[in-house]
Amino acid sequence: MLRDQRGNRGGSRDQRTNRRIRAREVRVVGSDGSQLGVMPLEAALDKARSEGLDLVEVSPMAQPPVCKIMDYGKFKYEEKKKASEAKRAQLIVHLKEVKLRPKTEEHDYEFKVRNTRRFIEEGNKAKVVIQFRGREITHKEQGTAILDDVAKDLKEVAVVEQPPRMEGRLMFMILAPTPKVAQRAREQARQAAGITKRPTPAPSADEKSAAPADEKPAAPAAAAAAPSAPSEERPPASDTTGPTP
Repeated sequence: MLRDQRGNRGGSRDQRTNRRIRAREVRVVGSDGSQLGVMPLEAALDKARSEGLDLVEVSPMAQPPVCKIMDYGKFKYEEKKKASEAKRAQLIVHLKEVKLRPKTEEHDYEFKVRNTRRFIEEGNKAKVVIQFRGREITHKEQGTAILDDVAKDLKEVAVVEQPPRMEGRLMFMILAPTPKVAQRAREQARQAAGITKRPTPAPSADEKSAAPADEKPAAPAAAAAAPSAPSEERPPASDTTGPTP
């Protein structure tokens, strides 16, 4: 009894399988995706058992519940693998603070803007801060002008997510990467994690390579059908080079 209760509590996070399914009748989907219709639970279990697979409840709220015949262990392994790959490919966005002064020298300004550009191109955000000291606070327009210059110099890679605002003696704005830059950064993170979506193009490549193989015999046949006399005198191998349209 305790084991059953423990199993029921643990099953709340996963799909019910086999004997843990409570419905009397279920709508069954075969292991190949075919619709097997509504049948008693025992019949569905016998069907799954005969294939050496599990009966998994995939839609418990339906009437009757929908169950699928599958290898549940393999299914859980693939789900866990996908979640791990998605976590590795997730881009973590950092917020870097860049401090400037109203009297920042030109070379120092250019150096910090270059670093900010590189940081944003990696998919991160930048908080550009103007720090006022002493009587500099009376010339806030100088800070606004510097922030405008930063936004213009980085307009190819960044957009102003939060416009300039004051907090005490600090004036700051937040820059975020443009959608194009953010997408490129996500792709780079996915490549760095070693995740490539090559399995989907693979079948299409096989189909492309298989299609000409199927079409090649048909092409000489069509060519041989047009000039009937040469096709009777020569072997089929010479038809590919003999008649020309």
